[in-house]
Amino acid sequence: MSEQGKGSASASAAAPAPGSDTYKGWLFKWTNYLKGYQRRWFVLSNGLLSYYRTQAEMAHTCRGTINLATAHIDTEDACNIVLSSGGRTYHLKASTEVERQRWVTALELAKAKAIRMMNDQSGDEEPTSQSDRSEIQGTLKILISKLDDLSTCNDLIAKHGAALQRSLSELEGLKVPVEGGEKIKAVNERATLFRITSNAMINACRDFLDLAETHSRRWQRALQYEREQRTHLEETIEQLAKQHNSLERAWREAPTLVSSAPRSERSRKEEASDEDEDTEYFDAMEDSPAFITVTASESTQHRSVSHRNPCSLCSLFMYSLKICNDVSGKELQPRRQRRSHIPDKPNYSLNLWSIMKNCIGKELSKIPMPVNFNEPLSMLQRLTEDLEYHELLDKAARCDSSLEQMCLVAAFSVSSYSTTVHRTAKPFNPLLGETYELDRLEEFGYRSLCEQVSHHPPAAAHHVISQRGWTLRQEITIASKFRGKYLSIMPLGAIHLQFHASGNHYVWRKVTSTVHNIIVGKLWIDQSGDIEIVNHRTKETCQLKFSPYSYFSRDVPRKVTGVVADSGGQAHYILSGTWDEKMESAKIVQSSRGGSGSEGKQKMVYQTLSPKLLWKKYPLPENAENMYYFSALALTLNELEDGVATTDSRLRPDQRLMEDGRWDEANSEKQRLEEKQRAVRRRREAEASDALDEESGHKPLWFYQRRDSVTGETSFVYKGGYWEAKERQDWSLCPDIF
Repeated sequence: MSEQGKGSASASAAAPAPGSDTYKGWLFKWTNYLKGYQRRWFVLSNGLLSYYRTQAEMAHTCRGTINLATAHIDTEDACNIVLSSGGRTYHLKASTEVERQRWVTALELAKAKAIRMMNDQSGDEEPTSQSDRSEIQGTLKILISKLDDLSTCNDLIAKHGAALQRSLSELEGLKVPVEGGEKIKAVNERATLFRITSNAMINACRDFLDLAETHSRRWQRALQYEREQRTHLEETIEQLAKQHNSLERAWREAPTLVSSAPRSERSRKEEASDEDEDTEYFDAMEDSPAFITVTASESTQHRSVSHRNPCSLCSLFMYSLKICNDVSGKELQPRRQRRSHIPDKPNYSLNLWSIMKNCIGKELSKIPMPVNFNEPLSMLQRLTEDLEYHELLDKAARCDSSLEQMCLVAAFSVSSYSTTVHRTAKPFNPLLGETYELDRLEEFGYRSLCEQVSHHPPAAAHHVISQRGWTLRQEITIASKFRGKYLSIMPLGAIHLQFHASGNHYVWRKVTSTVHNIIVGKLWIDQSGDIEIVNHRTKETCQLKFSPYSYFSRDVPRKVTGVVADSGGQAHYILSGTWDEKMESAKIVQSSRGGSGSEGKQKMVYQTLSPKLLWKKYPLPENAENMYYFSALALTLNELEDGVATTDSRLRPDQRLMEDGRWDEANSEKQRLEEKQRAVRRRREAEASDALDEESGHKPLWFYQRRDSVTGETSFVYKGGYWEAKERQDWSLCPDIF
């Protein structure tokens, strides 16, 4: 059956009668002259016509929406439908004339209903606000009448109180025993206080009424202002949509990208092309092969490029995009639209000290913690967050100079800490055998896989391979100690990075992370220690120093400094910046020995050229403070994906419940999983004791241990098979851990 035939069948099966509120089905939508008509799933509901690539996309990604209340519906031939709305034209095609007529009928009915609803809303808006004002005025009148009643009561209290005071004064004038006189005097004072209090009460009521009246007017003004702002915003969005459409048409009309179709037909149909859904647009990248080296000729060229007019930059971008297409031999594929928010963090209060005071000196991994102190990500996902700035490694793979490459590798090693500055919550400890994959092959050219290979001590193995010329692997064991006032987290294990073209092999280790103010005050995190990055092929090194925060220090907080040196120890670049913001490099042109430092050592004085930016942190997403301060990448890490292994962290139930805000259920589920893991360990130990001649212990599924030829250490490395198993959807070897 042809594709159009399939579309017709699907539409007939899925669509209800055109008179109902919702109408669904497949139609073919014009995209551009390269792809022509593409099959799309259309949903007509509440006067809006929305379309998706597949039915599954309805859950997360809408490709476009047409408001039928302002749309013009037309027909071109037996199967075509033309919709015009907001300055844009959409060309749709049904598979048969009968199917086209069903859609036209449904669209006309939906449009008429949408227009009626819009008219009803516009007619009701003023009476609604008028009724609101009447209600407020009525409430104020009731308050005023009640205040009048209070005033009347106050007058009566004052009148009778004055009479009571006079009577008491007369009693005081009589000759009575001393004790009786004192009592009369006390009663007189209480009567005076009572009258003063009643007056104060009336004054307070009057002030309250005045305040309510003032705020009523203020609220009315605020409501009116918000309505005006909404109208203004709608007009602005409409203008932006028109400008976006004009820019798209201008881009498509560029002679380097569009075939020589007849101009009259092109101008008519290009209005319908909204290929923000079918073509991925990339920012133009500055071509700077000598990224770090600063010379006079380069800086002149740099200035000339940055001051080019927009048209020339646009032409350069068009030309580079055409070159990319010519080289790749295929069209650019659209990136999947991933989620940009998660449910807000619930406001649960819990005393950390009440739990931690009994755990001083213990390893953090052995402390039973409720999810209240967690974030809805596992340690495997936090490890994957190291790839947030993977583009630094893509740039490094293109470097001809190994020293310049070292600078970018150093910036990458620092960038992995930028996501931790506000992240004081603890990730979930992975279960033994738990895995996490991050497949960004189509988008960014890399695939990442993590597996929890050991539980005591907790150890995770990580392997990343990129089509852009690099491979990264690491095995991280977390050693953590609670010291009462602060928590120290010491990652153990080496990180290996290899570049395919040059064979450069870099190795480094992570620094210590410290969480402060455990007992009292606001939690904050600091990174401190030294990192030595070694290129084992060239013996070049980079020494990075993470300065611990000090209240009395004049240095910038979270400061990082470093020196890149060749195999002979001669310094070539100075690195500086902060681990939460940015890193820069400056080429050394002259070095000399200065005076003695505080420890008696001679300081080196480096004369450098102007610094160049290596890395800058991405801004956090909107509302990040209510989403655990997750970065844009972190927000996507726990998003459900099809086809992942049954041991993947995304499928972990306690973590999923916590992300959904159901923390009580998450705590119960966490206890169940931990008890299940303990039972499996006890059974494994019992089986090992029964079979003494067999090798005991857990064997990871996707990693195996070997001695590293570079460092001489034994570590877990990827043995292959995971992505092939995913291709076959064969997860029969995966243990049941959830």
